[in-house]
Parts: sequence; C-alpha cells; structure tokens
Amino acid sequence: MGGTAELAERCHARARPESPSRRRRFRDSLGVVLAFRHEQSDPDRFYRLLAADTVALVGQFCQLSGSLVVDVGSGPGDLAEAFRAAGARAFALDVDFEEMHCRDRALSWAVVADAATMPFPEGTFDVVCSSNVLEHVSDPISVVRDMGRVVRPGGVVFANYTLWLSPWGGHETSPWHYLGGERAMRRFERVHGKPPKNRFGETMFGLGVNPFLRQVKKLPGLELLDAFPRYLPRWTRPVLLVPGVREVVTWNLAVALRRLP
Repeated sequence: MGGTAELAERCHARARPESPSRRRRFRDSLGVVLAFRHEQSDPDRFYRLLAADTVALVGQFCQLSGSLVVDVGSGPGDLAEAFRAAGARAFALDVDFEEMHCRDRALSWAVVADAATMPFPEGTFDVVCSSNVLEHVSDPISVVRDMGRVVRPGGVVFANYTLWLSPWGGHETSPWHYLGGERAMRRFERVHGKPPKNRFGETMFGLGVNPFLRQVKKLPGLELLDAFPRYLPRWTRPVLLVPGVREVVTWNLAVALRRLP
C-alpha cells in the first residue's frame, strides 16, 4: 500500500461520486429492489446481488483494487467476498458468530467483535463499509465513530441503512410496523407461529434521516462526502431536504465520509 498522501490523493479524486451512466445505475438499483422478493426464499442470490451493488457504490468514492477493507456487520461474508472480487483485501466482522456461519461455507479473514469497539488499531483500513447494519444497533453513531477511527487518513467510510418509516422499515414485519414495532412483532408471531428474526427494540431500531445526519456531520475528523437514497435514481436526492417526506420516500439512506488527514 502507498502512504497516507497517496491514499488521500486516490480517494480525494473521487470525493464526489463518479456517475456511471444513469441508465445503468437505475438498472442496477432496480435489480436490487426487485430481488427483495427473494430475500427469504433465495438468500444467496439476494445477498450476492446486494453485495455487488454495494461494492459498485463504494467504488465511486475510492479506488478499491489493492485496498484493505473491512465489512462491518458482515453476516456470512457476501460483501467481503464481493470486495475481494473487485481486487481488495477484505475482512469480515460481525458480533454474532452464528450469523457469520449461517450458511454452509468457509469464511476467511473473519473477526467476531462488536462494531462499536473493533479490535483494530487506529487507521488500519483504506475503506470501512457497513451495509444495512446500523438499523440493527442501539447506538449507530458509536459504530460510525469507530469506523472513522479504524480508517486511514484520506480513507473512506461508507454506510447505508433502512429507514424505520420506509415501506421496508419493519423488515419481515412490514408494513405492520407502521402500527408500532411491538404490535407488528406480535402479529408476525401469530400469523407465522414463530417470532420474527428482527425484534423491534432488541435487534432492530427506529432509525431516521435528520438526527443521524446531524450527528454524523459533527463527528470529529470525518468529512461528509455525500448522502443519498441508495435505491433511488440520483435525481431524487432533493427529497433529503424535505422534512417528513424524506423519512418515508428515501427508503434506504447511504452516506460516504472521508477521514481528514
């Protein structure tokens, strides 16, 4: 790897995302959205597609080939594998050992640890990524703060998460989460005969847009490069400026940050 100045130059050159063709970006995002139908029935297909789309997004902010990356909240490691396919050296990190091994395959470069207190020295990675994890932790800002700690100066932190008030905010309990998280859980258990995997107040929390962005902008040593609705066309970005509407329409918020030198 090159030094800090080289890394900063590589990432600064993409401080604003390159725009692959609008048609291609919309096609890729639409493919992910449609694949949500298969999350439960064909998780391998769904998570491979989601991982490839995430890598494409992160690659708009920083050169991935040759970079050292950690996927925070990795689950069984689909995203880490996708980063390796893009030429990066990627670690998978998750607090849940069973979740990391929920599929019958070997994980390499895997670490079991809390995302808010990662066992890495400061400035270890070129890229630190977390996809659809922050809505599952009680203190997401602490996670982003530690992501900023373990990324190198000039490196990129990328995170995206599902908004609670979006149509998919309750995950498998949607759309009944609009009546309340606990009520949606009780309904799911009554209908399906088992509790949902994502339990409101325990493993799923009501995360929105405005408070999160406000706190992220205050994190020392990190510069917000971009914030946008992950699954929507680029022209929908102004929705983030509309109170109330943004909490529903954005669906999934993505943020990219750079660690200042």
